[in-house]
Order: sequence, then C-alpha cells, then structure tokens
Amino acid sequence: MELFLLCGLTLFVLFVTFSLLAIFSSTNGCCSSTSLPLGRTGLPFIGESLEFLSTGRKGHPQKFIYDRMAKYHSRVFKTSILGNPTAVFCGAAGNKFLFSNENKLVTAWWPESVNKIFPSSMQTSSTEEAKKMRKLLPNFLKPEALHRYVGIMDSIAQRHFKTYWEGQSEVSMFPLAKNYTFWVASKVFLSIEEPEQVARLARPFNVLASGVMSIPIDLPGTPFNRAIKASNIVRQELEAIIKRRKIDLAEQKASPTQDILSHMLLTCDENGMYMNEMDVADKILGLLIGGHDTASAAITFVVKYLAELPEIYHKVLKEQMEIAESKAPGELLNWEDIQKMKYSWNVACEVMRLAPPLQGAFREALNEFIYSSFAIPKGWKLYWSTHSTHRNPECFPEPEKFDPSRFEGNGPAPYTYVPFGGGPRMCPGKEYARLEILVFMHHIIKRYKWEKLLPHENIIVDPIPMPAKGLPIRLFPQTT
Repeated sequence: MELFLLCGLTLFVLFVTFSLLAIFSSTNGCCSSTSLPLGRTGLPFIGESLEFLSTGRKGHPQKFIYDRMAKYHSRVFKTSILGNPTAVFCGAAGNKFLFSNENKLVTAWWPESVNKIFPSSMQTSSTEEAKKMRKLLPNFLKPEALHRYVGIMDSIAQRHFKTYWEGQSEVSMFPLAKNYTFWVASKVFLSIEEPEQVARLARPFNVLASGVMSIPIDLPGTPFNRAIKASNIVRQELEAIIKRRKIDLAEQKASPTQDILSHMLLTCDENGMYMNEMDVADKILGLLIGGHDTASAAITFVVKYLAELPEIYHKVLKEQMEIAESKAPGELLNWEDIQKMKYSWNVACEVMRLAPPLQGAFREALNEFIYSSFAIPKGWKLYWSTHSTHRNPECFPEPEKFDPSRFEGNGPAPYTYVPFGGGPRMCPGKEYARLEILVFMHHIIKRYKWEKLLPHENIIVDPIPMPAKGLPIRLFPQTT
C-alpha cells in the first residue's frame, strides 16, 4: 500500500512539473504578433506520441497526419511527439520548404532515443555524427563502386535463394528479405559473407528499429530498453570485428579499399585524428540499419503487390526473363542489365509510394521563422511525412490505384514523391537500395510464381511497414 501511494505521489509531482513546463514554454520564445500553428499538444511530456505511434502499429500511419490536416490546417499543424513540441509540415509545399532550407532555417534532428541507442564516443550529437558519416560515404556510393556492387549483390542473391528457398513450398517473406539485405550490407560494409556469421550479427537488429522511434523510457521490457541492450550486443560484435581488421590491415591481409570498414579505420579528419574503435562501431551500426531495414520492407511489399496484381507480375516477368535469357550460364548481372529494368523499377517506386519504407523525418528550427502565416519558434522540432503527399489526390490522382505509369517520363511533380527524403539530406544510399531491390526482383520472379497464404494479413508500421505475420507465401516453380 505504501509503495502504491509513493508511486501515485511521484506521478502527480511529475504531472504538475511537466504541466508547468508546458505552460511556461507555450508563452515564451515566440513573437506575440504571430500565432503558433493550430493543433494540440496532448498530455505533458507524452504529448500525442502514443497516438502517433499507435496509428502506425494499427497499420494506418497516415491517419494521424490526415485527421489533423483536416481538423487544423492542410499545410502545417502543431503537436507534441516524443517529448517535444513539433510542427508537422504537410504537402509538397511543406516538403519543399524543409528540404530547401536545410542548414539555413532548419537542421537535422533525431529523437533523444537515437542518441541513447547509438551513443557517440566523441560526445557529439547524432546530427554532427551524421555529417561526418556523409563525408565518408561518397567513395562507396559513387558510380564505379555501384557498378561493382551489382555483381556482389547478384552473387549473394544466388546463395540466398539456394540456401533458404530451394526445396521449399512455403516461406515467410519478410524475414527472408531482411536476411538478404543484411547479407548484402555485411558484405559491402564489412566483407562478411559467411551465413553463420551474418546470422549471428543480424539477430539483435530485429529489436533495434522499433526502439529508435519509441518513447525514451528506459525500463525493463520497454522497446527503448530492449533496443539499448540490442545495440550493446551488436557493438561488442563489431568491436571484435574491428580489432581483427586492424591486425589484418597491419599484416597486409586486408585491403585499405576493400570496404567501408577499412576506409573508416584509415581515414583521418581535417585535424589529422582517426576514429577510435567504439566510434567506428557506432557508425557501422547505423549503416547496417540504414542499409537493410528500409530495403527489406520495400522488397517485401514488392512481393505482396505482385501476388495481388497478376497483370503487373506478368509485365515484370517478361522484362526480367528477357534479361535472364541474354546471360551466359554463370554470368552475373551487371550495370547494363540493371538499366534495362525500367518497368520493374517503376513497379518498385509505386510500391514505395503506397508503402513507403521511410515514414518521415525530423528537423529542428535553427531560428524562429514564419511559415504559412504561423510562427515556428526556435528549437521546435519539425516533422515531414511521406503520407501527406503519397496518398494525396492533389499529388497523385486516384491515389489508392496501383499505377506504375506514374513514374514514366518526368515522373511525379517535385517534392510529392519522397520515399528517400529530399534536398541535401536525401538518402545517400538511394542508388544502392535500387540495385539490391532490382537484383532481388530478378531472382525471385525468374524462379517462382507465388500466392499469399493470408489474403487479409494486417500491416503494421514499427517504424517501417511490415506484414503482421511476416507475409507467408506459397511458391510455384517458374515454368516459362
């Protein structure tokens, strides 16, 4: 009884404290002549985070956005997400404003959960670490590197299908998509390709992603707590790999240019300083998540839509079989083959319009500014969402219709199709993702037809979209 009363008193004190902070913050830091965006901030500290996260877990992340666009304003509304007052920018105009004002009026921002799950040994923010990472990546994402990755991805795809698909009549698609994309990322980033080592490294990643976009409550059993534990396990594995690589580089058993890990270990900053092992591990950890989570979701939904749309399936099959029949026995796919997959990529793009792997991203206001006649205070968090345009009939006529022709010619209007973000912060791995998605499409469709075992399977978003039961499918060997 005493414990219950103590907990109740603690919660009451916290509620009063956060209420006073909310009242104080709402009356300071913004010019009195211009009002804040319309909206509501919900409960102190929690804000509207529970509804923001729960609509995704119920499979309707767009509901949070559309309900408030209709109720408050179609271009911008206020809310409170993950403990921060937030302005949500909507529509193509909102996307253009945020993407065009990067490092002028706004800067990248991640929830506090990200800093705790991916702590930097350099004691800098996730924003600063991301800037450093973007300086390291170009050498590995330039055209000549991407050309080389096609063969690597094709080789891994062949091993993947031989190991996990051959002899199976039914498979669960989402776990296999994650296996494939993590295998590719492990090879490209770390030169690891043995299935056992890849699987051991991959296991903790299943809980990492959902913890990144969670309320940062570090109590046993919470998604946030599980994600911190998982990141520590992965970091220990990576530190052992890094120590081994440093020895191999010193003994010239590894090449300085063989992958991103070697590049990080041998590249100094403008002050001549090298990253320590923990810092390298943190960056590789972030790359492994970014390099496989979103692509695995995209691949899974490609398979889902192709099962539902036989006319689309047969057009993709025709394109891919023409490429397959042009190859000599044992010849790997190459860059020229990828460029022939135009219709397949249009299909993948339409899939990512309807089921975007990236739901949106945060920014932070560097200074107070006016947008759409509303004042946005300095320090406020800003959020853009793919859903404010991807299913908006003003941007895409008949938005619920699956229509790959939307991406022919010049494609969608600027700032309407944003599965990879936009502006200076557009995902640097966009072309990398295109390659691994298309390589997978090539291999699955030349081998199989398939049907969904659960026709009405629910979709959840946590934080990437995924079928609730993993999208089990029945396989039929290709006969054409």
